[in-house]
Amino acid sequence: MHKDLEKFDPAAEVAYRQQRITHWDKVALQLDNWNGWGRYYHRRLTEIYQFLVAPQQRIIEIGCARGDLLAALEPSYGVGIDFSAEMIQRAQQRHPHLKFICTDIHTLTLDETLDVIILSDILNDLWDVQTVLKQLATFTTPHTRIILNVYSRLWELPLFVAEKLGLATPKLLQNWLTVEDITDLLYLSDFEVIHHQQELLWPLSVPLLTPLANRYLVKIWPFNTLALTNVLVARTKPQCLSLPREPLVSVIIPARNEAGNIAQILERVPEMGSGTELVFVEGHSTEDTYQAIQQAITAHPQRQCRLLQQTGTGKGDAVRLGFAQAKGDILMILDADLTVPPEDLPRFYEALVSGKGEFINGVRLVYPMEKEAMRFMNLLANKFFSLAFSWLLGQPIKDTLCGTKVLWRADYKSIATNRSYFGDFDPFGDFDLLFGAAKINLKIVDLPIRYRERTYGTTNIQRWKHGWLLLKMVWFAARRIKFI
Repeated sequence: MHKDLEKFDPAAEVAYRQQRITHWDKVALQLDNWNGWGRYYHRRLTEIYQFLVAPQQRIIEIGCARGDLLAALEPSYGVGIDFSAEMIQRAQQRHPHLKFICTDIHTLTLDETLDVIILSDILNDLWDVQTVLKQLATFTTPHTRIILNVYSRLWELPLFVAEKLGLATPKLLQNWLTVEDITDLLYLSDFEVIHHQQELLWPLSVPLLTPLANRYLVKIWPFNTLALTNVLVARTKPQCLSLPREPLVSVIIPARNEAGNIAQILERVPEMGSGTELVFVEGHSTEDTYQAIQQAITAHPQRQCRLLQQTGTGKGDAVRLGFAQAKGDILMILDADLTVPPEDLPRFYEALVSGKGEFINGVRLVYPMEKEAMRFMNLLANKFFSLAFSWLLGQPIKDTLCGTKVLWRADYKSIATNRSYFGDFDPFGDFDLLFGAAKINLKIVDLPIRYRERTYGTTNIQRWKHGWLLLKMVWFAARRIKFI
């Protein structure tokens, strides 16, 4: 039969799978006493996945082999799938608390949904990648994350040599998919890539050289082009969420020395969803902001309002207090200086409930600004930090310090639960949320707004002091997110 028609031949497909089952059964027996370089490679992969996947989630791993990676992620419910009976037998013996199924992923059906789906070094071994990805779609939700890694084709020859020398696990003929191939196949299967990173420049354990190469150099051009493996995080394509009811919206308004803006806030913030709650957090003002908020709330009895008085310091502390006390399904931040027009908030609401984004970040650097809205040096600094944090977080972030950010309460809870990884480091509140959203693989979407000139009061930003803090945060993010 002509090679171009082999993929339509059921017998060829059956033979292909049986050949691989036989091969991986044999490999399973070899792994009982394996001493090749794969030990370090798999240890490093485990560290990467532990960074990307929080513990206590519902996880399925396709091509789980002996189940070691799945177990290392500490799932609340873990399922391992592999078509090698020998691999599954060893996985069940090694990790009896997890569930393992011997079956072919091409025909897998599950009557449940998962938080995370892992495909580690499996795509290049599949008969039909698109069919498998479409199968995965049947047990995903809009919040499910697919995380996969594949070898780079640049390493085809080195890996072949390593296999012949007995240093790497032997493999059969591979697909050798590129990142572009995988991105297209995900797109055709109704997924989109959120994040892509290159990992592992040196797959052998050598003191000093290995951590230098695999934690630092592999993240930097041009060394990243030589990486052994590509890691991608994907989610289902954006779609309007099927909500049981319209969500309640809470707008958190940190206010320090903003008495002259309060009445406008209550008049201008539109009603969204099933209702809009305004949560004012007054932060040790030296003028009568607290009294102004009380009077404005009394003058607008039709609005759902709450007034909190901050006990800590800094906008970040105020935002966290407001989020903790808010009742809404959707959480928004609106700076009381009104440089971001409240009338733009419905755009953020629509971007979130449409599923186009899971963390909506306001951007002041697209439209022309009013002449006094941002000083020139501040503008340059913002552009520098947008480039730096886009590189660090692996998603495009054009404006890190715009005060308006919007997300679901459920996602904020996940960020707060994982906050111990970063600690209480951020006096602004913007980076606590951005870093947290990137860490749990939320889809971050920039939403341009027209930034207005302040009409009352003076800015609370101290240019040089806060600029130095931002530089420290770049280094902090590099250590905690990029160079892991």
